[in-house]
Amino acid sequence: MNDKKRSLLFKFGLIFTIFTVIAVALGGLATYYSQMESYRRQCERNIRDIGAYLERLILQDQDNFAIYQRYYMAHFAEVDIPFDINNYRAAQAEYEKLFAMHHSGRTFGVDIEFDDMDPEVQKAWFIYYHEYWLLTFEEARVAFNIPYTYYLVPKEEIFNMVYMIDGERTAKKDSDGKILYLGDEYNDPIEKYPVQWEAWFTGRKLDKSQVWDNEWGHTYAYYTPLIINGKKLGLIGTEVEVKTVNEGILDNTLKQIAGVGAIVILCVLVLLWYINRRYISKIVRLGENIKKYAEVKDAEIAGTIEKDATGGDELAALSMQASAMILELENYMKSLVDTTKRLGEAQEKADAMSEMVNKDALTGIRNKTAYDKEIRRVEWEMQGHDGKEFGIAMIDLNFLKRINDTYGHEQGNIAIKKLCHMVCTIFDHSPVFRIGGDEFAVVLENNDYKNVDALVAQFNAKIEEMAQDATLEPWERISAAIGVAYYDPVTDSSAANVFKRADKAMYIRKKEMKAVRTE
Repeated sequence: MNDKKRSLLFKFGLIFTIFTVIAVALGGLATYYSQMESYRRQCERNIRDIGAYLERLILQDQDNFAIYQRYYMAHFAEVDIPFDINNYRAAQAEYEKLFAMHHSGRTFGVDIEFDDMDPEVQKAWFIYYHEYWLLTFEEARVAFNIPYTYYLVPKEEIFNMVYMIDGERTAKKDSDGKILYLGDEYNDPIEKYPVQWEAWFTGRKLDKSQVWDNEWGHTYAYYTPLIINGKKLGLIGTEVEVKTVNEGILDNTLKQIAGVGAIVILCVLVLLWYINRRYISKIVRLGENIKKYAEVKDAEIAGTIEKDATGGDELAALSMQASAMILELENYMKSLVDTTKRLGEAQEKADAMSEMVNKDALTGIRNKTAYDKEIRRVEWEMQGHDGKEFGIAMIDLNFLKRINDTYGHEQGNIAIKKLCHMVCTIFDHSPVFRIGGDEFAVVLENNDYKNVDALVAQFNAKIEEMAQDATLEPWERISAAIGVAYYDPVTDSSAANVFKRADKAMYIRKKEMKAVRTE
């Protein structure tokens, strides 16, 4: 009998041990790989977005960038640039001084081209331009919290890469760390860097990254081909190291496995000890009774089992403990489901509140809060980027108070919504905001910025057309004034200056329309 007990206990313990190890290990692995895959996708999205951002900046000044690259590849060994630069303004001022000295009264790109400039002026221009782009790449790296950004010029015949813009500065030899090293060149064989060369040869933005595996973890690199006027010039490289996150995910996973495993193993050991000490005989008897019940289907056997489970004996305690554990688990699952549900509801409310904060209740478009956020974005792009182009259009509904007083506030709301619909239809490529009771603002960029005169003319024509439309109700024949102002990098220190000029232009238009408020 003792041999049977030991054999049953051994088998039972072995099954529990194997199940526990497998379940905990699989759960830990699933958690680890799920978190790793999620983070990998996020990393790749981030470095793609950063590459696209740098590409947009370059394409805004693409002709000058092409000249800059051509001069770099021909003269980088002849140029000394300070290693510790942190602002390109001094180099810009030096170039402008030399240009004025050698080419007084002329304008670069208008009546004199780069190749016609004095060599000293060319070199000064190159120094200023290289400092500008080096700092731009470094600022992007810091702003987006990635370790490395760079620009490569391939030499495909020998599979070499020239680091034209290197976000990791290197000092020139024998310069005591004072001169920046230019023209850093490495051999990148295609078999080792297939994604890098595929991006170059195809000229396409690939849906994959170059991955390096090393003792620290993984490094992902994404390459954005730079194409100017149909010609491939180079690759914008962005990299991210996931060593720290990999280690954190692995450490948390191992702790989770260790903690859960320790708890489960402890429970199994305690359970086996109880079974070995007090319950084996009753379990055997219980098994015999169940077998007998299966054979004879005698209900009295159920009473025997129930009787054996009462009286405070070990099997009854085990049954009660198992029942308590099941109830506790059930309560825990119910509590978990309820908590998850409440969290989901709270998230939905938070999302709804966030939308309400940025949405105008009457018109459904974005409100003054959203406008302020958009202006902060525009002003960030203004910093350090002279090529930024944008404008602001101010639109004000005329005679709203007269409509409200004469026909009622409901008709006044109809007039506001009708004007909102017209503004959104005409400026359909720009964000429109309701910033006051009868005031709307439009942030003009890209195509709407370039075609603003035609859009304003279309707006005024539509206002005039409605004024002559006898089929409309009086409050539907809306009258509105529009004013437009453009960002001037020389005079404007913030978007607020542009807003004030647009508001002033709108007010002048109101006076022309004889719609200036007197009430």
